[in-house]
Amino acid sequence: MGASQTRSGMYQDLADKTGFSPDQIKNLYKRFQQLSGNEETISKENLNSIPALANNPIRKQIVDAFFDKRNQHQGEVGSSEEISFEQFLMVMSHFRPPTLKTTEEEKEALRKEKLRFLFNMHDTDNDGTITLEEYRKAPDDFYEGITFEHFEQILKGLEMESRMHIRFLDVDTTTMRCGKSTS
Repeated sequence: MGASQTRSGMYQDLADKTGFSPDQIKNLYKRFQQLSGNEETISKENLNSIPALANNPIRKQIVDAFFDKRNQHQGEVGSSEEISFEQFLMVMSHFRPPTLKTTEEEKEALRKEKLRFLFNMHDTDNDGTITLEEYRKAPDDFYEGITFEHFEQILKGLEMESRMHIRFLDVDTTTMRCGKSTS
């Protein structure tokens, strides 16, 4: 019973941090264990082996995003070689859509969080600017790059809150809801 209570407490703590319900966290933990081969961490190789990502043109950016510390809600910069379940879950939380109960203020915060995630995918050297080299385009004119503020302005009219989601490892995140579980 002690281990069950500990795991239950861990799931609730993670639910509070991510907005996933404890049941969703249990399901994601099972997927994490499948990916990692029941290890404590997963590597890029583990994620690269996912068949659903095999033909995705931005597979490398998606995989790298999981190991980018900026996307793990820890206020750090850099990249990890391996990530824990909690780090994995923090990255997955970027793909939660808003619920019907989400306030306009919460929707705006979600939008900004999703934009930051997308920006981080392209700002590969963590300098706060997306350069043409990072965006893999040949420079025609002198160009300094795009800051997050510019990126946010460019995508201002695009509804991100519910459109940016991912079907990951047979877990449909479009059915996952933000906020604390009522159970």
